[in-house]
Amino acid sequence: MSAFNDNNRLKFYCDTDRCIDCNGCAVACDEAHELPIGVRRRRVVTLNEGMPGKEISTSIACMHCEDAPCSLVCPVDCFYIRADGIVLHDKDICIGCGYCLYACPFGAPQFPKDGAFGARGVMDKCTMCAGGPLPTNSEEEREVYGQDRISEGKVPVCAAMCSTKALLVGESDVIEKIYNDRVAARGYGEKNLKQTTVWKIAYYVLFAPIKFVIFSNFIL
Repeated sequence: MSAFNDNNRLKFYCDTDRCIDCNGCAVACDEAHELPIGVRRRRVVTLNEGMPGKEISTSIACMHCEDAPCSLVCPVDCFYIRADGIVLHDKDICIGCGYCLYACPFGAPQFPKDGAFGARGVMDKCTMCAGGPLPTNSEEEREVYGQDRISEGKVPVCAAMCSTKALLVGESDVIEKIYNDRVAARGYGEKNLKQTTVWKIAYYVLFAPIKFVIFSNFIL
């Protein structure tokens, strides 16, 4: 069991009623961290695309789970969970086995191709803009893990660039209150966050390196 207080853990949540499939979050992430071609730490998934009134989009990346399945299956224990709940990994320890990719329901782990014959490189994923195990805000940390905005008191760049404020990030209890206030204002009545579309998508979507394949019998 995790020793963290779940209410104080930093979490992402995408309000699907506000997401407009602009991909601003994904582009901001790619540019801020100077990601190599083929690596997408964040992506936008749209269900029922092309069906007027039925389209629904959500932004997906590593959700920094409390009992992260990626860390449970890693044979070399390259993952570690910070006191604020952010799940990070050490690329110097990662052996690129791919177990985490199969364990993650969000398809977060990314494996850049290394070399002319496409050999799998070490894993890369969303860090919630918290860097990695290297010295904070060092040039080396930025080169290997990307920006460390959390140490500067800034929100992750994906949430900062979301034009409709659909992508929320913060302590779990704060995010829940914001979402509940939005739902109440819309007249829907309160929802259990784990029964909303974002959570359903996570478990009804199969991740592929290039795209998501949606189960044909998925029901909203």
